[in-house]
Amino acid sequence: MPGAYEDADVESSSEDYARRFAGAVGEFFLQAQARATLALMPPRAAVLDVGGGHGQLTGPLVDAGHDVAVLGSTEVCRERLRPWLDAGRIRFQAGDLLKLPFGDRSFDVALAFRLLPHVKRWSELIGELCRVARSTVIVDYPTTRSVNAVSGALFGLKKGVEGNTRPFAVFSDRQIQEAFQARGYATPLRRPQFFFPMALHRALGLASVTRGLEAAASVTGLTRAFGSPVILKAERRG
Repeated sequence: MPGAYEDADVESSSEDYARRFAGAVGEFFLQAQARATLALMPPRAAVLDVGGGHGQLTGPLVDAGHDVAVLGSTEVCRERLRPWLDAGRIRFQAGDLLKLPFGDRSFDVALAFRLLPHVKRWSELIGELCRVARSTVIVDYPTTRSVNAVSGALFGLKKGVEGNTRPFAVFSDRQIQEAFQARGYATPLRRPQFFFPMALHRALGLASVTRGLEAAASVTGLTRAFGSPVILKAERRG
């Protein structure tokens, strides 16, 4: 409903969600995500990770020397961040995902991972990320240029494999790029992550097979053309 409070990050900040990335296959997913993201980051940036209570990028960002703040929709979203919070290595603040409690250009980089496809007013979220970023916004999203194009038809199968999955929106690259361009951002860098569905890799449960399949897809150009989710970097014009 219009004006509803967005709290899509509560589920992705939970221990139940984290279990989807447990084991060697899950570790492969997270390592690939971290490598791609860090390669797009400017050095030693002030970073706002919106909806980052999942903690998937917290360690890699901090270890790379970035100054990290995490914004969650509720205080519950801080739970998986406690090791870094207790050590004083990051900051956490609860607030409205669509009305970020920060001034314009408060951070060098604004991130949002595992969030865009679950937020109904996703364009507003992009607008807020663009507002608070001084130079760079990085997001991930499932693309229609992949098997995600038939995600609705395959949802039952995916849920059977993952157990705790939830419906999600799938975007065309043009949709996302136009949303950034409307806010004065160029979108020059696009990094698709996996050619084969993540649910398939989880069903197989063999990291060696996952690595082999994805390496072959990368070498043949399939990942570049049809991979998902996409990590996209947008930079403020001028």
